[in-house]
Amino acid sequence: MGLCESDTVGAGTRVWAFAHVLKGAKVGKDCNICDGAFVENEAVLGDNVTVKNNVLVYNGVTCEDNVFLGPNAVFTNDMRPRAHQKLGGDQLLPTLVREGATLGAGVVVVCGTTIGRNAFVGAGAVVARDVPAHAFVVGNPARQKGWVCRCATRLDDDLRCPACGTGHERADDGLVAKR
Repeated sequence: MGLCESDTVGAGTRVWAFAHVLKGAKVGKDCNICDGAFVENEAVLGDNVTVKNNVLVYNGVTCEDNVFLGPNAVFTNDMRPRAHQKLGGDQLLPTLVREGATLGAGVVVVCGTTIGRNAFVGAGAVVARDVPAHAFVVGNPARQKGWVCRCATRLDDDLRCPACGTGHERADDGLVAKR
């Protein structure tokens, strides 16, 4: 059975076996926190967030709505960790995962970064700098290899999705879907 100590958990959220959500964590509605996941007391998960098995979400991490965190994804929150030095919440670097982003299995996110809306981080990537909206990044360190649609399909050279037909255009923080 999972352990959920937080009083701020939205309706329909499920916490599975061996998962632990600490008191003070904010978890939205209809989230799925799978086996072995850990959500620290100052972490924030929006609505409909999927936290797969063994994901570690530490203080200072905010995931907006509809984010997918693949198995064994890990967030850091301290750029200079030392066992003898205990930092408080205001000394930790925040990390933001914007709405609709996907982090594949085994992704490591270095603190102080923002992963843009609908971005896709491929399995095993190490994110050490900001990822633009709709960017597809892979590798260590993560490097952009293209763009993805909200439906997670790679965009063609004209920034159009071959699966759903949605066109995209450049914006200050990456891409946005054309209206």
